Amino acid sequence: MLDEFCKVTGYHRKYALRMLNGPPPEKRPRKRRPRRPTYGAKVVLILAGIWEAAGYPWSVRLRALIPPWLPWVRKHFPMSAGVESQLLKISARQIDRRLREHKKKAGRRLYGRTKPGSLLKHHVPIKTDRWDVKRPGYTEIDLVSHSGNCATGEFAHTLNLVDIHTTWTESLAVLGKAQVRVQQGLDEIRKELPFELMGIDSDNGSEFINHHLVKYCEEGEIQFTRGRPYKKDDNAHIEQKNWTHVRKLMGWVRYDTETAVMAMNRLYRGDVRLLQNLFLPSVKLVRKERVGSRIKRHYGAAKTPFARVLECKEVRPMVVARLTALQEQLDPFALSRSVNVQLDRIHALANHVRSPSPQVKITPAVPCG
Repeated sequence: MLDEFCKVTGYHRKYALRMLNGPPPEKRPRKRRPRRPTYGAKVVLILAGIWEAAGYPWSVRLRALIPPWLPWVRKHFPMSAGVESQLLKISARQIDRRLREHKKKAGRRLYGRTKPGSLLKHHVPIKTDRWDVKRPGYTEIDLVSHSGNCATGEFAHTLNLVDIHTTWTESLAVLGKAQVRVQQGLDEIRKELPFELMGIDSDNGSEFINHHLVKYCEEGEIQFTRGRPYKKDDNAHIEQKNWTHVRKLMGWVRYDTETAVMAMNRLYRGDVRLLQNLFLPSVKLVRKERVGSRIKRHYGAAKTPFARVLECKEVRPMVVARLTALQEQLDPFALSRSVNVQLDRIHALANHVRSPSPQVKITPAVPCG
C-alpha cells in the first residue's frame, strides 16, 4: 500500500511515512450564513407601541392581547397586510427577544408599612392551603401605603382586591387606614363587582382584623380568613396585583391630601379599572411539576378577567351587560393615554418633600397613536 501511495504521489518513502503518521489535516470551519430577520423594524415598532399602551405586560399576555386589540391597532398604526400577518404570528419568545432592550429599564422593589394587628385574631381563621375555587367571589385584599420616606402623620393608602377565579381586580384609595374607612371602601368595591362577594382573605394588619370588618362580613355572610404573620406567600395573588395595579402607577411618592385621594379614585374607579379588567389578559397557574431539583410551572391560556367572568354562571347580569357595552365602545389606546394624563396630574399632587428622590423618567420609545 505504501509503494502504491509513493508511486501515485511521487513522494519519497520516508516523507510519505512522516505524512501518513502525522496529525490529520486541519478542517476549515464552514461559515454559517446569518439568518435574515423575519420581523422587520415596522413590526417591532408597532409591538413596542402596543406593549407600552398595555402597561408593559409579560410576553405571553402581550401575545394574547394582540388579536382582540387589532381593530384599534389598525387605527393607531397604519400597516400593510404583511406587517399585520407578522404581528399575528409572532411568538412570545420572539417578543422577548425583540423587546429585550426595553425590558432592561425595569426594576424596583415593593415595601409596605402596615403593622400586624392583635384584635380578634381567634375569630378570623388562618388560611394557608392552595386556593381551589370553581366560582368567582373569593378574593384576597391588601392595603398599600403611599407614605413616601416618612410614615408619620396621615397619608393615602390603596385598598386592593383581586378575585382568585377570574383575576378581576378592584382598587380604591383612602386617606389613612382607619378601620371604618377600610370597611366603607370594601363596601363600595363590593357594590360594583360583576359577581357577589363570597369571601375575603387578608393579612394580619389591624386595618382588617377589627370589629368593624368582622361584623360587616358576618352580616353580609362573607367568609373572612387571614394569612400567617410575616408570610407574604399566603397572599401571593394580591401581592402581585399590588405591583401591577398600584406601584407601577403611583410609585413610592407620598400622597397626603384629600385632593390627591379624590384624583386617585377617579383613576382607579374609571379608566384603570376598565383597561386592566376588560382589555389586558392575565395568566393563571394551573399546576406545578417537579423535574429533578427544579419546579416546572404550567400556566393556562391568557385571558382577560372579563372573559373569565363571562364564562361563569354566578354573575350579576346588569353589571355584565353594562361592561359588555363599554368594551365594545372603548378604545384601549385612548384609555391608555387618558391613564397617563391623569397620572401626571396625580404625581403633581404628591408631597415631594417627604418622597424619595425622583427617578429618571423613561421616555416612551413609540407613541401610542
